[in-house]
Amino acid sequence: MAELVAATGRPMVHDLRAMLDAINYVTRYGIEWRALPVDFPPHEAVYAFFLLWSRRGLPERLAGRLRGRLRVLAGRGELPTAGCIDSQTVKAAETVVAAACGYDGGKKLKGQKRHIAVDTLGLLLCVIVTAASAQDRDGAHPLLALLREKFSTIALVWADGGYAGRLVTWAKQVLGLAVTIVKRNDDIRGFVVLPRRWVAERTFAWLTRYRRLVRIYERKPEHHEAMIWWATVHQMTRRLTRELAGQPPAGRWADPPPLPELSSPDRRGKVCELLAAQPWRAWKGTELAPSSESRTSTASGSNCPNGPIRATSTRSDQLSADVAIQPEVSGGVA
Repeated sequence: MAELVAATGRPMVHDLRAMLDAINYVTRYGIEWRALPVDFPPHEAVYAFFLLWSRRGLPERLAGRLRGRLRVLAGRGELPTAGCIDSQTVKAAETVVAAACGYDGGKKLKGQKRHIAVDTLGLLLCVIVTAASAQDRDGAHPLLALLREKFSTIALVWADGGYAGRLVTWAKQVLGLAVTIVKRNDDIRGFVVLPRRWVAERTFAWLTRYRRLVRIYERKPEHHEAMIWWATVHQMTRRLTRELAGQPPAGRWADPPPLPELSSPDRRGKVCELLAAQPWRAWKGTELAPSSESRTSTASGSNCPNGPIRATSTRSDQLSADVAIQPEVSGGVA
């Protein structure tokens, strides 16, 4: 990456990889620049490199290279031919000046609005940040012009009903883009996944996983656009790593690991083994139920130094029995 090392003056003092990690840390966890851990370079240097690289358009170029590789791995062409546009209103923090904010009457929010264009895989193509008071059609004019400037191969764009009207005619005559409006049927009630529109909504969900993007903290819109690009670079890098390694995408709420093999015949031994293997899991009564061959020994209390464990049918009694065993289990494990 020649863009990272193109600098003049005295030699580098800080590691560039540490600078990238610090920017990703701020984007991912939403902390202040001054709150960077001491393991990273000083926050003044990290913020200076953030501004320098963002002005050069480095995160956008990195996202473009990663997007091309991801599309090739997915069996698509490197350059997209269709896309989807949408907008999202985000509440602004007190650090954002009032001149850069607006009020969205539909969402009842005061802040700024993010206008994005994505490809059919949901990968970010263009982004523009405006005041929340700007209409979707007004924000789509510079967005589509930027999309046409950067991607001459795109010929079709999907949008929701908020972009209907003169925007469709203007895009066809001026930019040569066919804007297709995907409207919601008024007869349908409840949540319905609309074709093509869900791709942009999923991209917004990916972006809001980064805490710095949950609310707008940057004083300038271009700085927030840079934050969006840095989050996109981090997301695409993780996705490309999984694709190259052949790993499936990790679920946000992954299934718990399978039950371990239990060798103890009685219920007390099962509790000890389960708590030692997976202490964070709340075990159900069916998983702790004694086996048929060990019911006699369990009922007689031959394996229980503190007396027999009474077979129960209610959840509260089962939890009471488990809690009574935990001090002995923790002592044995230690």
